[in-house]
Amino acid sequence: MRMLVMGGTQFNGLALVHELARSGHDVTIVNRGQTEAPLPDGIHRLFADRTDHGQMRDVLGGLEFDVVLDMSAYHPDDVRLMVELFDGRTGQYVFASSTVVYAASDHLPITEDHPTERGDPQIEYGGNKLLCEDVLAEALDDHGFPSTVVYFSMVYGPRNIIPDREQRMFARLEAGRPVLIPGDGTTVFQVGHVDDQARAMEAISRAPVTVGRRYNITGKHFQSDLGYVATTAAHIGVEPDLRFIPAATMDSLWDGDLEVEAGSTSKANIDIRTSPEARRRQTSVRHRFRFATVMPRLAPNIHRWNRSVVFGIEALKRDTDWEPRHDLASMVAQTHAWHEETGGREYDWAYEDELLEILG
Repeated sequence: MRMLVMGGTQFNGLALVHELARSGHDVTIVNRGQTEAPLPDGIHRLFADRTDHGQMRDVLGGLEFDVVLDMSAYHPDDVRLMVELFDGRTGQYVFASSTVVYAASDHLPITEDHPTERGDPQIEYGGNKLLCEDVLAEALDDHGFPSTVVYFSMVYGPRNIIPDREQRMFARLEAGRPVLIPGDGTTVFQVGHVDDQARAMEAISRAPVTVGRRYNITGKHFQSDLGYVATTAAHIGVEPDLRFIPAATMDSLWDGDLEVEAGSTSKANIDIRTSPEARRRQTSVRHRFRFATVMPRLAPNIHRWNRSVVFGIEALKRDTDWEPRHDLASMVAQTHAWHEETGGREYDWAYEDELLEILG
C-alpha cells in the first residue's frame, strides 16, 4: 500500500517507517528535513513545515495515499489541514494521540470508552490532543472522513526522545547512585516497546474495521516500581541501592507543600501574576513532572503518585492480528545495548540529591 507518514525521523515515527518498509509498503515521509535519521532505503522523502499551511498545500496538494499515519500533529489546526488535504484522497487517516487524555481511575484496566480529562488537571498537550480528536469526530460524522485514533502510552526503546525515563535509570544504576522509590514501591505502571507499537500501527492500516475507532497501544505486561528497578538492575548486573520515600513525604511533594528548589521546579518558573493558590498549584504540578524523572509516571498532573495506571489493549488485539512481542526484560536488554553503543549521556542529579538530603 501507498503510505504517508507525517514525521518519521524520530523515535515512534522512525520505528514506524522501518516497520512499514519491512512490510513491503511504498512509504513517503514528510517533515522539515532538520533531523538526521537512519532511514530505510527506498522510501520517498518530502520536505514541508506543517505549521506553514501554504507550503503543506504546495507539497501535498492533490496527492493520494492508501493510508496517512500522522505522528506529528499536536494542534487542532494541524488536523484540520490534513482533513482538507486528504478528504477523498485517502482510505484511512491514523492520528497518534496519547493516553494522557484519560481521566484518573481506580478501575483498571483503562479502556477506550473511559472518560477523558478536559478539566483543570489537564495540561496544554493533552488538551490539544483532545481538540484534535474533536476535529476528526466532526469530520467523520459530517462527511465520513475515515479516521482512526491511537493512544500511545509510556513508549520504551532505543532513541527515546524523553531521555529521563529508561536512559536516566540506566545511568543512575551504572553510577551506583541511590534509587528513590515512592512509598513502598508497589504502585503499578505499564510500558510498551517502540517496535511493538510500530507493528500495531502497521496492523491497523491493514484492517478496515479500525476506521472510525480508537485504540490503546502499549505493552501486555505491567510492573511495580520495585519490579521496574529490579529488572533493569538485574540486566546491568548491579544491586540497586533502594531508598524509600515515605508516603507522607510523597504526599507533601505532590501537593506542593514540600519545596524542592533544584531543577525545573524552582520559584523562578512560577508566574507571579497569578493568585497564591494558582501559584501553589503550578509549583505542585512542576514538582510532579520533575519527580517523573526519578521514577516513571504517566501524566502526573492527572494520576497521583500512588495510583496504579494500566491500559487495556484487547480492542486492538481483537480487531487486528497484532500482539506485543516484548516483555520488560527484553525491552531493557535491547535498549540498554543501544545505550552502551551510543555512550549514554550526562545527567544532572541535583534534584535527586536534594530529595536525598530531605530524607536524611
